[in-house]
Amino acid sequence: MHPVDLAIIVVYLAAMPVIGVLIGRRQRSATDYFIGERSLPWPAVCFSIVATETSTLTVISTPGLIWAASGSYNGLTYLQLPFGYIIGRTLVSFILLPRYFRGKQTTAYAFLGQRFGSAMQGVSSVAFIVTRLLAEGVRLFAGAIPIQLILSHYGLHTQYWQIVVVLTALTVVYALVGGIKAVVWVDVIQLSIYVGGAIIAMIVLATKLPAGWTARARDAGVFRLFDFDFSGLHLLTSQYAFLTAVVGGAIFTMASHGADQLIVQRFLACRSVADGRKALIGSGIAVTLQFGLFLLVGAMLWAHNGFRNLKQLGVKSSDDIFTGFITSELPAGVAGLLIAAILASTMGALASALNALSNSTVSDLYQRFTRRAPEDSRLLRHGRVWTLVWAVVFAVFGSLFSSRNNPVIEQGLSITGYTYGAMLGAFLLGLLIKRARQTDAIIAFVVTVAVMAYVVLGVKIPPAPGAKPVVLAFPWYTLLGVLITLAVGGLLSLRHRTPDPNTQATEAREAEAV
Repeated sequence: MHPVDLAIIVVYLAAMPVIGVLIGRRQRSATDYFIGERSLPWPAVCFSIVATETSTLTVISTPGLIWAASGSYNGLTYLQLPFGYIIGRTLVSFILLPRYFRGKQTTAYAFLGQRFGSAMQGVSSVAFIVTRLLAEGVRLFAGAIPIQLILSHYGLHTQYWQIVVVLTALTVVYALVGGIKAVVWVDVIQLSIYVGGAIIAMIVLATKLPAGWTARARDAGVFRLFDFDFSGLHLLTSQYAFLTAVVGGAIFTMASHGADQLIVQRFLACRSVADGRKALIGSGIAVTLQFGLFLLVGAMLWAHNGFRNLKQLGVKSSDDIFTGFITSELPAGVAGLLIAAILASTMGALASALNALSNSTVSDLYQRFTRRAPEDSRLLRHGRVWTLVWAVVFAVFGSLFSSRNNPVIEQGLSITGYTYGAMLGAFLLGLLIKRARQTDAIIAFVVTVAVMAYVVLGVKIPPAPGAKPVVLAFPWYTLLGVLITLAVGGLLSLRHRTPDPNTQATEAREAEAV
């Protein structure tokens, strides 16, 4: 490794924990630790949301989405998905976000506790914890894969578990001490690093491209943005179909950004409903621009690699294309910046998960089921203890996957398909069906998770004769889960003749807050 690259990486790894500790070292209360006393500026929260939903695999994989495994090109059609994200986040900002602020809640699941009862709050919190443990733990290991490949190229041979442990240890330093303020502001820095790295890579690429490459890209379909194939099988199985991406993407992001504490905690740290709305909708616009940037890098890589498809390139995965460019063709200093960017995306997502898990454990489980109201300083200590506990769990869990194969990784990364529909469905059940009780909601939640596990793992759609069966496109998972939850919960609610008393109490509290 060139000394300049190594110096950049070392400085980055040393600086992030120090900056995080300096920003958040003066924590005064548990509310400060978990939601920053609702005092964070919305642009910082907006960029933190984007950084939280961006992983190492996003940075590495998105440029490769230009290519399709079939030998053709997906082009820019992946951008249809974030178009749906903007719609979904706008709906969340007007439907769910005001209710969180009126109740002065610190977690998303406190609303379910007020609407149904503490048992439902506990069930949803446990589902969130399991979902985050699997999704973020496996994502932590998956993020170590390209890092190991890059380091191996430079002669630094490491094991996956070593990378996982080092990244977790460095991240927990500022997440433990600084709380949400440190996490948010370090996210802003890390977002700047990996977006800046992508822009520099694009500038370097621009100097290496042949004349007339944009015309060839247009003719080959590399710049194709919309997929208006409305055939039934394509709509069900392709995430690149227009309706699948936009409608499915909107429902998916309503769950991920309206019912998942990982993101809800971010906009609850804003100063007002209006600021939270700006942060949430702004994050949808920002993530669309981010995907567009990385896809443009992919289009330029296609031209740089001689206008060839994956088979002609002889690569095992489209993920290898950007990684190979970083290790082989970037000048000294730029390669180090890109590697630091990859580290940044992994550490940012992990820090966010640690703080959100700690918040949910203390607020949704400890306080609800011990029925204690300890002094604030004690809650702050509990928050820090649970941040450390979850860091150890993540390090162990991520390391265990060092001997696993890809199908297990893929199952872990798709775990949100099991629970997101049930989570969002529970919120909508509480809002739309006044007669639904806590028992109805819990039964509907459990049934939905069980059915979705069967759908994700066992349901195959028969394609054309002679072709292999295919699975349902992931954007439809959340919508299907929501429909199951509403159907089961709605049918069970028919047993009751009057609205749930909790509904009237919740509405009264919201009216008082207004």
